[in-house]
Amino acid sequence: MTQQTPFATALVLMFLLSGCAAFAPAPPQDQSNICEIFREQPSWYDYARDSEASWGTPIETQMAFIQQESSFRSHVRPPRKRYLGFIPGPRPSSAKGYAQAQDPVWGEYRDQAGSLFARRTHMKHATDFIGWYNTRTRAQTGISLHNPEHLYLAYHEGAGGYQRGSYRAKPAVQRAARQVASRANRYRSQLANCEAEFQCRKFYQVWPFCRKD
Repeated sequence: MTQQTPFATALVLMFLLSGCAAFAPAPPQDQSNICEIFREQPSWYDYARDSEASWGTPIETQMAFIQQESSFRSHVRPPRKRYLGFIPGPRPSSAKGYAQAQDPVWGEYRDQAGSLFARRTHMKHATDFIGWYNTRTRAQTGISLHNPEHLYLAYHEGAGGYQRGSYRAKPAVQRAARQVASRANRYRSQLANCEAEFQCRKFYQVWPFCRKD
C-alpha cells in the first residue's frame, strides 16, 4: 500500500477545503434588498425564521448582522498580517464564516445550543448563533432584541465591553452599529411587502394557512 507524503496529504486537504468553498452559495447580487436576497436563497428565509422563533431576534436584524460581518460570504476570515508587504503572518482573530464568530464563543454556542456538527460556514447555524448570542446579550445587559444598534455594539465588543462602554472610543464600531440599525429597518420594511412569497412557496402550502404565527 502506498503511503502518502505530508506534501500529498496537504494537497488533498487544500483540495477538500477549496471544494467546500466552491459549493457554498455565492453572495447575493443585491444586498440592499432582503426580498432579493431571499429570492436568490429562499432557504435562508427558513433558517432566519426558525432562529427568530427559537430566540426572538427578528429576521431583518439577523440578516443585517450577517451583511455587516461577512457580506454573505460563507468562508470569509480576517486578512492575515503581511510582513515586508508579502510574507503572510497570523490572522488578527479566529473569526470565521457568515457571522464572523470566533473560536471561544462558537465553542460555547455548540456546547449550549448548537451541535457538534454546527458550522460557521452554513447559514442555518450562523442565524441560529446570532439568535442565541443576542438572547444571551439581553440576559446580560438588558438590551432589547428590537434594538439592532446596541445589540450590534454588544456583539462586537462583548457584553462586558458593552457595559464598560468600550465602543465609545471606537468611532468605526459606532458607525458600523448605526449602519446595521439602518439596514435592519430597511430590511424590515422590505420584508413586510414580500414575506408571504417565502412563507407560501412550497406546492403544498396555501395562503393563509402557511402564514407566520
